[in-house]
Amino acid sequence: MAKRKILPYNPKLKVIARNLRKQGILSEVILWNELKAKKLGYDFHRQKPIDEYIVDFYCSELELVIEIDGSSHSEKFEKDSERQKRLESFGLKFLRFYDGDVRFNIEGVIASILGWIEEHTPSPPPAVPPLSRGELKAD
Repeated sequence: MAKRKILPYNPKLKVIARNLRKQGILSEVILWNELKAKKLGYDFHRQKPIDEYIVDFYCSELELVIEIDGSSHSEKFEKDSERQKRLESFGLKFLRFYDGDVRFNIEGVIASILGWIEEHTPSPPPAVPPLSRGELKAD
């Protein structure tokens, strides 16, 4: 991945984000237990202020936002769509999961996240065997 971007954020949201982390809805706690401490190989942050919003989870290395949509999501669709477009303008990518999927199918959610990571990160270069004595390195 490219060098990490510095994203704008409203400093007033830091206190709100801290309080949200303390409260945490069940699905957020369940997913956080799978994301924290680089369990998937990447550093995720919970309730991260970006611009004028607070996202559920964010990985700066992947430029990935993960959002959990609750049962009231249908009423919030238009607002969430505007918010997502604004954050995508910073080059961020989104994964969205329903609250029930996180609570009742966390294995499927993690498989989806790992699939996305595999699809969107460069593969490591193939291992090159060391040169044996007498071989010349090609230019």
